[in-house]
Amino acid sequence: MRLALYEPDIPQNAGALLRLGACLGVPIDIIEPAGFVLGDRRLKRAGMDYLAAAELARHVSWASFRAAQPGRLVLLTTKAQLPYHRFAFRRDDILLLGSETEGVPETVHRAADARLRIPLRPGMRSLNLALAAALVLGEALRQTDQFPEEAPP
Repeated sequence: MRLALYEPDIPQNAGALLRLGACLGVPIDIIEPAGFVLGDRRLKRAGMDYLAAAELARHVSWASFRAAQPGRLVLLTTKAQLPYHRFAFRRDDILLLGSETEGVPETVHRAADARLRIPLRPGMRSLNLALAAALVLGEALRQTDQFPEEAPP
């Protein structure tokens, strides 16, 4: 299981997702260009001291990402018909999130093997990117029995 961020533009979300990945043992891919530098103080503040434990792969473009990560691509999008909780995740899925302001281009939509949405109340448009990722990742890890082993109390 991996989380991939397509051209992210809010460093706080990327930092929160790097922290999530570090805590759950899920690698993070950042597909450039990002709307910030990875040394951004806002990214560091959101990721706190967890950034060193995150497994991060940076890709200079969509093409280089696809060459490096050829697994099943699962796009989280408000434009999907299938709710994420009705989808059968696999252990090697790549959960792809678009940029906060632009989403992903049509070519990326077409490249996805599956497109999933989070059901929301009528009139609500979307969740924060990091919250959406955490929600769907939690279900994917549950289905595939990939949550980290807990240490005894």
